[in-house]
Amino acid sequence: MGRRTLVFGSFVVDLMARAPHLPVPGETVKGNGFKMGPGGKGFNQAVAAFKAGAKVTLATKLGTDSFSDIALNTMEKLGMETGRVFRTDREDTGCALILVGEDSSQNEIVVVPGAGLSITEQEVDSLKEVIQDCEYVLMQLETNLDAVERVAEYAAESGTRVILNPAPAADLPEGLWKRIDVITPNEVEAEYYTGIPVCSEADAARAADWFHERGIGEVIITMADRGAFLSSASEKGEFVSAFSVEAVDTTGAGDAFCGGLLAAVSEGKDWKDAVVFASATAALSVQKIGTAPSMPDRREIEAFLDNY
Repeated sequence: MGRRTLVFGSFVVDLMARAPHLPVPGETVKGNGFKMGPGGKGFNQAVAAFKAGAKVTLATKLGTDSFSDIALNTMEKLGMETGRVFRTDREDTGCALILVGEDSSQNEIVVVPGAGLSITEQEVDSLKEVIQDCEYVLMQLETNLDAVERVAEYAAESGTRVILNPAPAADLPEGLWKRIDVITPNEVEAEYYTGIPVCSEADAARAADWFHERGIGEVIITMADRGAFLSSASEKGEFVSAFSVEAVDTTGAGDAFCGGLLAAVSEGKDWKDAVVFASATAALSVQKIGTAPSMPDRREIEAFLDNY
């Protein structure tokens, strides 16, 4: 097990319906199934990293409603520490409405972050010692941006490396860019920031350069089932192909990738090996239904890699 890591991000309850196809505006489609379970980018990534073998602390915020029990019960069942889970009675626990089309395995998602948008300065300040003790902090953009900025500031002060999964895409303040060490956008998010449609390896290389110009050392652009483009500021970028698997639900695949990546680099794997490990984590996750519950454990990932 590597050095301690922190995942700072959202928890939401996933309310997922499966249907023969995704509805067009105004269309009602009869569904084939419904599931409710734990989710949210921060929570998913923390669970993925933890199950992949990382030493993870999750910092998130919940309401005091019945949805909050789903987070705490899941964490306790997995053996994750819950001491950095903040609570509020002023906001509801977040939720996500997820539609999965069975004809394509694609999804449409509406996220209502709820309590995750109300993380206070005092709550972030209480994480200062944890951040100092970590080698990596992984964040996303489903929580309030001022809290993300404050965590990044403390990380910069203590030499802790910041991995940002910039999703959902949102405008970032200039000061935050220089505190990001590693960024992991998908092709849609990469285009949002750079203005470059990422349709090929050459496009990904140009988009990666845009991020490097803002001082980011490692750029990993995920391109769904095609693979990921890895670029370091000091080296020529390379494309890492995805594993070919039969997907039943792609929801949470990006979170599985980020969690697997965090687990790998916290153990000292180089970036190429970490991307391969992350890709295997994602490939296993899409073969199961759900988000956090679909994250594979370390033995599954290693067996999968051995078979390839």
